[in-house]
Amino acid sequence: MARVREDRTAFRRPTNVTLDEQLVAAAKDLGINLSRACEQGLSDAVSAERIRRWQEDNREALEAANAYVAEYGLPLAKYRMF
Repeated sequence: MARVREDRTAFRRPTNVTLDEQLVAAAKDLGINLSRACEQGLSDAVSAERIRRWQEDNREALEAANAYVAEYGLPLAKYRMF
């Protein structure tokens, strides 16, 4: 879990990264904050990988649930109002 300050903002760590020179220049010309853009991209990549791993770890259960619904239908379907 990330450390959090009393004011609930996450601590930020200075980090060196290597980026494409033309991409950095284009971002600078457009006024894009490189640190925030990199942080958002990394956050998106971490989130996507966590989802992928969860799906992989739970594949058997998901397949079993889908097979049950395919064979028997949705539980409580008779109570659906739509």
